[in-house]
Parts: sequence; structure tokens; C-alpha cells
Amino acid sequence: MEALQSWVSEHKLTSIGAIWATAIGTSMAYTSSKKAPFKPSLRLIHARMHAQALTLAVLSGAALYHHFDKSEADHDHQK
Repeated sequence: MEALQSWVSEHKLTSIGAIWATAIGTSMAYTSSKKAPFKPSLRLIHARMHAQALTLAVLSGAALYHHFDKSEADHDHQK
């Protein structure tokens, strides 16, 4: 787990891009498998919206993690 955290902290933009691309692909595959009567352009719009929501959730989680990690480090430093 520590190796993954280290890699992600060194490659932040790559990590976010990979999550975004994975979300696009997953959403496109899901809507294609449902045999929904959507045009490809509408599927792409929905996939982009899903990917944006996931990216915002990941960025929010990363910000919270960074905030609490920094707060904990500052608290430990004051002791």
C-alpha cells in the first residue's frame, strides 16, 4: 500500500488521467452492454459526466487525505 501511495504522490496527473480514462471506458462499456437506444454521441456525453464526477470525488478524497495527514503531522511535530 505504501508503494502505491508513493507512486501516486509522484505521478499525480498520470493517476488522475488514468482514473478518468478508466471511468470513460467503463461507462461506455456499461451503456453499450445495456443495448440502450442511445446514439454514440449521447453515450460519450454520459461517460464524460460519469468520469468528471468520479474525478471530482477522487480529488476531494485526496484533498481530505492531504489535509488530515498534514494536520496529524503538525500535531505530532508540536509534541
